[in-house]
Amino acid sequence: MMQRSKDKDLKKIITEQPSKYQELDKMSVRELIEGINREDAHVHKAVRKALPQIEKLIEQILIRMKKSGRVFYLGSGTSGRLGILDASELPPTFGVPDNMVIGLIAGGDVALRKAVEKAEDNPEKAWEDLQRYNINTLDTVIGIAASGTTPYVVGGLEQAGDKGLLTGCITCNPGSPVAQVAEIPVEVIVGPEFLTGSTRMKAGTAQKMVLNMITTSLMIKLGKVKGNKMINMQLTNKKLVGRGTRMIMEELSLDAEEARDLLLKHGSVRVAIEAWKKNNY
Repeated sequence: MMQRSKDKDLKKIITEQPSKYQELDKMSVRELIEGINREDAHVHKAVRKALPQIEKLIEQILIRMKKSGRVFYLGSGTSGRLGILDASELPPTFGVPDNMVIGLIAGGDVALRKAVEKAEDNPEKAWEDLQRYNINTLDTVIGIAASGTTPYVVGGLEQAGDKGLLTGCITCNPGSPVAQVAEIPVEVIVGPEFLTGSTRMKAGTAQKMVLNMITTSLMIKLGKVKGNKMINMQLTNKKLVGRGTRMIMEELSLDAEEARDLLLKHGSVRVAIEAWKKNNY
């Protein structure tokens, strides 16, 4: 009886419904990629419909981050990996501490490379993981779950909400358990996958797009960007030193050698520009 009930529930989940495309194994490569591309075209439209919810979530996070609040992502599988990817790219891009946005995945870091059996099925584990970071009411917890049913994510959001934290979610099914426990749910309904149930495809793309919106908007509003430039980026390679040099050249009308020397002396575009202006005005 329990198994039948689970099967019935799965049939209601849009991301688990059969692909509209039949006999993929008999298609040519051109037919396959055209089909995938056709389905991907639905993603940005679905994200656009969710913009009001995304905006609301960002605005509420911003209030807390201005008071030193942090953002925590919870996810498993592809969703968990996307959260960790987004979090890990913020320090080099915006020069922020690596504990400002933190990604947690069911099964721990080993799950980044290989599946950890049943890790996502424990509804208590996420809150245990969060408590290691001395989580508090200025922090925000965002659950990422394509199906919206992952116990690790649902349980973590539920307990975070009970403790007074702001909670949000990014899911690709309407009215899912994760959306029901999140204070601000973001539902991006992309429809069945090209390959039935493979949420690393459209659902994963949609989640990545939303994550890009959330953290890029937050970093801009927190003053980590000037104009359209990443003036706080870390100078971790030659390409970024070159980019930073060009930013300083444009901002201060210096030649390349002067701009590069200034950048390397001060270690960041922002500090270099501020130091030059202080000494030349």
